[in-house]
Amino acid sequence: MTAQIIDGKVIAAKVREEVKAEVAKMVAAGKPAPGLATVLVGSRVDSATYVRSKQKACSELGIESYGHDLAEDVSQEEVEALVKQLSADPKVNGILVQLPLPSHLNEEAVLQSIALNKDVDGFHPVNIGRLAQKGREPMFVPCTPYGCIYLLEQAGVKIEGANAVVLGRSNIVGMPAALLLIGKNATVTVCHSRTRDLAGVVRTADILIAAIGKTEMVRGDWIKPGAAVIDVGINSKPDPTREKGYRLVGDVNYDEAKEVAGYITPVPGGVGPMTIAMLMKNTLRAAQIQNP
Repeated sequence: MTAQIIDGKVIAAKVREEVKAEVAKMVAAGKPAPGLATVLVGSRVDSATYVRSKQKACSELGIESYGHDLAEDVSQEEVEALVKQLSADPKVNGILVQLPLPSHLNEEAVLQSIALNKDVDGFHPVNIGRLAQKGREPMFVPCTPYGCIYLLEQAGVKIEGANAVVLGRSNIVGMPAALLLIGKNATVTVCHSRTRDLAGVVRTADILIAAIGKTEMVRGDWIKPGAAVIDVGINSKPDPTREKGYRLVGDVNYDEAKEVAGYITPVPGGVGPMTIAMLMKNTLRAAQIQNP
């Protein structure tokens, strides 16, 4: 059996087109275009690249983009003051503080200073708290986990009643993904570096979300035949045949897993495009809430 490939590029493009059409409709109705403010602290190359991608997506979809770049040694007070200023600005519907922040900054305090109805990254403690509680709805869901669930649903994977395994317990992907799966009535196991018989636990998964940040850690014989595999990992692997000397791979050994799984996301081109697409969707929703 060869798995059905879940093409994140195609699905993300569809989401973006839907957002673009809704933005055009808002503007035609005389409402302001949605506005997204990004806050980038320091000069991490990966963070700067992500922020540029988000700004480019805004421009393509008709969303206003407001970029704020702060020095690496910026104070806690300055970051919080900027976030509070953006929270009060009616032109700004969504605020995204690019994580991780430099170690001298209190990340939670910064996230708490974002207005709840502008938390388009979904990381405000209240939004995460609502996600964790039965019968409560967060205003926004974190973009990467949101994208993972959306991919499963678009591929026609049945989540309700499934045994789901989430490999990794980060605040950004693993934990929110597990909460979303529970909310969709899956039975969820969260695995990490101290899980006993990790391969054995992963083998029970009808749905696997791999987000542990270890190159091709999940082997083909870890996969239950017919399982749906969502690979969030993005790792560099040396490859002398490539111009840059490396290629991007996930946390799952794709070549092995695709011969066993029922569905699988490629890396790149799987979860990656969905993160920005869902951010655009969240920004549109924020604008619709604030400008009904």
